[in-house]
Amino acid sequence: MRVLGIDPGSRITGYGIIEKIGNRLVHVDNGAIFTDSHKEFALRLHRIYEGLCQVIEEYHPDAMAIEQVFLANNAQSALKLGQARGAAIVAGVNAGLPVSEYTAMQVKQAVVGYGHARKEQVQQMVKSLLNLPEIAQADASDALAVAVCHANSAGMNTILRSIR
Repeated sequence: MRVLGIDPGSRITGYGIIEKIGNRLVHVDNGAIFTDSHKEFALRLHRIYEGLCQVIEEYHPDAMAIEQVFLANNAQSALKLGQARGAAIVAGVNAGLPVSEYTAMQVKQAVVGYGHARKEQVQQMVKSLLNLPEIAQADASDALAVAVCHANSAGMNTILRSIR
């Protein structure tokens, strides 16, 4: 299973692609889509959408996982972040990918084993789990953590959906 993890942001949207092969997690790629904060917001959303469409076209993931927004500095920031999430989700849905959402606490629990882990702990664990030579750029590292969370949760999610 190949998973595209997304850490949404209106200025920087991180992405990380991993593959689950048996019980192993293998790093495929990671990066970030940068938007120009001087441009009209609609154009920034389009950049996020187009950038993720290119990533999906290049890597053909089987699923997308995205971090849920639960906290922002102010209402305007929360709205912009929500719109960036929407652009990312639409890119996945338009590509026919199942999209799963995880809270920051769920991601930290899945990666570190502790839902209140510090950002540095998550980044170090992602580096270790995926055998990376160095810690990835912050937004890409967060996206890889979301992908790891999904890869470790996908089996349980399938079982829960079949029960409902």
